[in-house]
Amino acid sequence: MTSLLYGVSFLLDLLLGDPPHWPHPIRWIGNLINRLQALLRRYCHSETALYGAGALLWLGVVGTTYIATWGVIALLGAIHPWLGLAATVWLTYTILAARCLRDAAMGVYRALQSGSLEQSRRELSYIVGRDTTSLDRTQVSRAVVETVAENTVDGVIAPLFWLFIGGAPLAMAYKAVNTLDSMVGYRNEKYRAIGCVSARMDDLANLIPARLGWLLLSLAARLLGLRGRDALQLGWRDRYQHKSPNSGWSEATVAGALGVRLGGPSTYFGERVEKPWLGEERRALEPGDILTTIRLMYLSSTLAFFLFALAAFVLKELAL
Repeated sequence: MTSLLYGVSFLLDLLLGDPPHWPHPIRWIGNLINRLQALLRRYCHSETALYGAGALLWLGVVGTTYIATWGVIALLGAIHPWLGLAATVWLTYTILAARCLRDAAMGVYRALQSGSLEQSRRELSYIVGRDTTSLDRTQVSRAVVETVAENTVDGVIAPLFWLFIGGAPLAMAYKAVNTLDSMVGYRNEKYRAIGCVSARMDDLANLIPARLGWLLLSLAARLLGLRGRDALQLGWRDRYQHKSPNSGWSEATVAGALGVRLGGPSTYFGERVEKPWLGEERRALEPGDILTTIRLMYLSSTLAFFLFALAAFVLKELAL
């Protein structure tokens, strides 16, 4: 029954995505982060104090998210079981981001195809933290491919992993962890101290999903007729050629699957960041690689769903 509910949520995400005017828990989490961060900064000014504030920020946001999710499902389930089931489906649907990621990537792709480099840069700026104003067509395409590759884990595989382990409350708590990292987990002067705990906890939360993502993306590449062996080998070889202990797994794997290089220098908040290259440049990267990466995301996410559902079923049977 539980896997069926999660399956409905998975399909809803693929069909509906994230309509901008619908209520969404992740936006509420973002608002909570902003308000709590502002409150903590009002009283914490030294670097040491900001490190402590960062721990309180993480505990407050993640704890509140878990308790609120559990409470909503329990309360509605007490009113009527069907309301509890509906709440579970809706909350689970909101933690998945495959369609949303696809739509954002397609916005950049369509702008590139229409010949509007300026529009493609603008569309890209909505989904990446780097400076996009001076990127050429290849650099824009590379940034989209990297974003889809990384968020295949963060936006779909990892939420599914935690969902099947601890239900909607734990999966929503994971999304809070991930949202904290995306909002305050930067290594610049403003966020280095207050975002340290959030960044490290996000690394920990994605430790297993990132490595599963390497295997699932490699299998997806093989099934799609891409460079499956290169995906597996280069994903392993270049997995730590990234400042994140997790992002390199999926990005290097996708680079191997496509036969291109990802990574390289980028500009963030006016600062040039030197990053190593991932993969091997067997050919030039082109806008069409965005479409292929989306297909890799969809297939690997589907494989992840069935893998986790099967594992949950087996574990349940063994426990009987």
